[in-house]
Amino acid sequence: MIKIPITVVIPVKNEEINLPHCLKQLIEFAQVIVVDSNSTDHTLTIARQFDTEIYIFNWNGKFPKKRNWALRNIEVNNDWILFLDADEYLTDEFKEELAEKIKDPHINGFWVTYDNYFMGKKLHYGDKMKKLPLFRKGKGEYEKIEEEFWSHLDMEVHEHPIIDGYIGKMRNSIIHNDYKGLEHYINRHNAYSSWEAKRYLQLKNSESSPLNLRQKIKYKLIKSGILPIIYFFGSYILNCGFLDGKQGYYFARYKGNYFFQIQTKIIEFSRNQ
Repeated sequence: MIKIPITVVIPVKNEEINLPHCLKQLIEFAQVIVVDSNSTDHTLTIARQFDTEIYIFNWNGKFPKKRNWALRNIEVNNDWILFLDADEYLTDEFKEELAEKIKDPHINGFWVTYDNYFMGKKLHYGDKMKKLPLFRKGKGEYEKIEEEFWSHLDMEVHEHPIIDGYIGKMRNSIIHNDYKGLEHYINRHNAYSSWEAKRYLQLKNSESSPLNLRQKIKYKLIKSGILPIIYFFGSYILNCGFLDGKQGYYFARYKGNYFFQIQTKIIEFSRNQ
């Protein structure tokens, strides 16, 4: 079999439920790397059952975090790198398109959209997730955020890749389906909202503001106090999330509540400071 000349990097911690589904779709790739943050479940046992390279990441609370650490410390055998989370799965259509798209010498990265599943159902409408997880080796790195004293996330979750050169767009999507369920979703976004609130306060106290337009709009709406309502209305009404039934409603409500958590945590963290 001729392998797709891409290195797939999967940062993980306690992903025994999702990881098998992810790795099963990667046998066509020339190099698959799992970067583990000292999992206490069977994540590493599962990774060893597939043709993967395994690296252990021990975060010291400083830069770099997991993805940038992989870019700087692991030998990548291919010109292209694809970062996947364990709850993200590639379709045959995506892989076929991918093998062709990376042949273009003028493109150094690709935007990718995701088909999101929530509470067991694929969402066709609402707010579509989009990321920049695919770029040419040596042409991209995740942004550095000064967070040594307040962050507890050892991986770049909200940091965006900075790509040197032209960025294209994939037509086919990646599947995003977390099999860990709703409780894990709530706990994860509780941690994310704490990070976002502390990031907001850090930027408020900083002289510089290295944000893109979307981030600036988000933080202005957070400051105004109306982002939860704006998000729900945009996702559920304007983007027709109601057509996805009760799962579409639940997703819009939970995501709106995520922004409400950020707003109220900003108030509490400010008081504690």
